[in-house]
Amino acid sequence: MDQEVKRMIKSFLPGLALVAAFWLVKWLEIQSGYLLTEYGVLPRTWSGLKGVITSPFIHGDMKHLISNSLPLLVLLSGLFYFYKAMAYRVFAGIFFLGGIWLWIGGRESYHIGASGLVYGLTTFLFLSGVVRREARLMALSLLVVFLYGGMVWGVFPLFKGISWEAHLFGAFAGILFAIVYRKEGPQRKIYEWEKEGNDDDVDDGPDAYWKIPTTQVTLPPAPEHVEVKPEPPPVTIRYIYTTPEKPNSTDEKN
Repeated sequence: MDQEVKRMIKSFLPGLALVAAFWLVKWLEIQSGYLLTEYGVLPRTWSGLKGVITSPFIHGDMKHLISNSLPLLVLLSGLFYFYKAMAYRVFAGIFFLGGIWLWIGGRESYHIGASGLVYGLTTFLFLSGVVRREARLMALSLLVVFLYGGMVWGVFPLFKGISWEAHLFGAFAGILFAIVYRKEGPQRKIYEWEKEGNDDDVDDGPDAYWKIPTTQVTLPPAPEHVEVKPEPPPVTIRYIYTTPEKPNSTDEKN
């Protein structure tokens, strides 16, 4: 099997395992008839602190579960494909930090679902691609914006029954880890002409063609007096007109 295909399959497996766990929990909930809402995050209560770990696995209904499953599969696949060396650290950081912030700053209500993870992974993948300016990661950032750009409205208290705080704190966690790990993982290729101080092959001698000559050139002084020859006087031409004399009337005719 081609190495690239193996890499794609491996990057798909963590997301598949996590989503399978979500569906298993929902199946057990339905089979038992016991609602697991009390295992969500209940802010600023010791009993609700356990929800930092358990709340992402609990969903209110099938629509809620489906709406989180597909984005997590796509986003986690992108995370493990492009950021394999740091993927587990990023995922764990968004998972726990987003949950703790939610426990500190959320409303006094049970918060359940993996939406905070979706928002955290979305912001991480988008910002990481922008910061690194690497072609493939930039393409991934554009894909994330195209698929999930509309989720930005979820960080505002606009929809009743939606934990916008989980979205907001998850997004903040993704931004934080994108900045923290900006120098790890794939980086933009630096070309030779972009490197500073890369002048090993440059002729730095005094006669280098690109240097401005430092030798001063002395120009001869301008003459103080310039002899100007006088122009010859103009030639005047005068014309004299005379009238012919009339013949004498006494002359004889031959």
